[in-house]
Amino acid sequence: MKVLIVGGGGREHAIAWKLAQSQKVDKIYCTPGNAGIASIAECIEVAVDDFAALLDFVKYEWIDLTIVGPEDPLSKGIVDIFEKEGRRILGPTKAAARLESSKIFSKDFMRRHRIPTADYKVFSSYLHAEDHVRMMGAPIVIKADGLAAGKGVFVSPTVEDAIDALRLIMKERAFGEAGDHVVVEQCLEGEEASFMVFTDGDTIVPMGSSQDHKRIFDGDKGPNTGGMGAYSPAPIITPEFEKRIVDTIMRPVIDGLKAEGMKYKGILYAGLMIKDNTPTVLEFNCRLGDPETQPVLSRLSTDLLDICLAITDGRLGELNIEWKPESAVCVVLASKGYPGSYEKGTIIKGLDEANMIDGATVFHAGTAFNNNDIVTSGGRVLGVTATGADIRAARDLAYKAVEKISFDGMQYRKDIAYRALR
Repeated sequence: MKVLIVGGGGREHAIAWKLAQSQKVDKIYCTPGNAGIASIAECIEVAVDDFAALLDFVKYEWIDLTIVGPEDPLSKGIVDIFEKEGRRILGPTKAAARLESSKIFSKDFMRRHRIPTADYKVFSSYLHAEDHVRMMGAPIVIKADGLAAGKGVFVSPTVEDAIDALRLIMKERAFGEAGDHVVVEQCLEGEEASFMVFTDGDTIVPMGSSQDHKRIFDGDKGPNTGGMGAYSPAPIITPEFEKRIVDTIMRPVIDGLKAEGMKYKGILYAGLMIKDNTPTVLEFNCRLGDPETQPVLSRLSTDLLDICLAITDGRLGELNIEWKPESAVCVVLASKGYPGSYEKGTIIKGLDEANMIDGATVFHAGTAFNNNDIVTSGGRVLGVTATGADIRAARDLAYKAVEKISFDGMQYRKDIAYRALR
């Protein structure tokens, strides 16, 4: 079978890497891809939001399945367009993807269906939002309504920080139209975890649990990022707790969408805050998380192609999905300046040496070719991932591989998986 992957980050490299292990996959294409993906797939130069060109490519090359990695194409309706043309594609429709593309839709949906989430208010006026923040006090959370590449959420420890976030979103327009409205939200305490499931709109199958690290610096300090590392499984999510999450959150979401005329197919991700053995939803994503995908797919035993086909064909319930008992840890290597402005084009050294370490895999995120050199081309550059008998062994191996890699300005957290090792 031929598969097209839409996207070019670490998540998409992990998807391609896992698909390449399937004996049923004859050819993998990726757009735009990156320097790492190019070693296992043919990268094509088609913009991820040029749906007409993508559809033409799928028809011309007789692509059997398209997998959408990032959120932006989903929010713009790529699934609707492909399905209208009878093309098999993994992901939710534009309407269902509003769970991620609109914080307001998501919060209102959770309120309608009694899914546990933090109290909130929505504002389109900067002055009204500022007045509310001063009245509520801190800590408090400020969220841009629309997509902001994982950077539109501000957990503000002081009122001044919250007002700075409002100013950045609503006055300076740092995220464009995504900041037309903001959600001002109660700040929850506890331990964060990522919970992803496969679903065909009826059957729900939990994936291996995981936890990521959003803040740029050790000890969860500094601004939020797209994610600086992740590990799987997450000890806080026991089998009993997993069932509670499915029963109180994931099942009500899938059934609620269906009741509102939206059958959700694909991957559903819930960012959770856990306190006193109770899960509360921070956010939903309508695709695989990044960097959670890297350690989670490293633990997947079942053929990923079989899972994707079962989802798109509405027969997920027929599949027995299995996971390896090993643990996995991913450490993200980022460019200097990230999550702010950063330079591109810096030569990366040591990739071959890192990949030669048994049990370690270097997933590329923001990389490109410059003649024969592999260079940086994004904020998050690499996701160094390793498996081991337990979290500690996997973490130690991942950092051993990290030590082999270097590029000017390279930054990374030294404490990935610390929660699991306390």
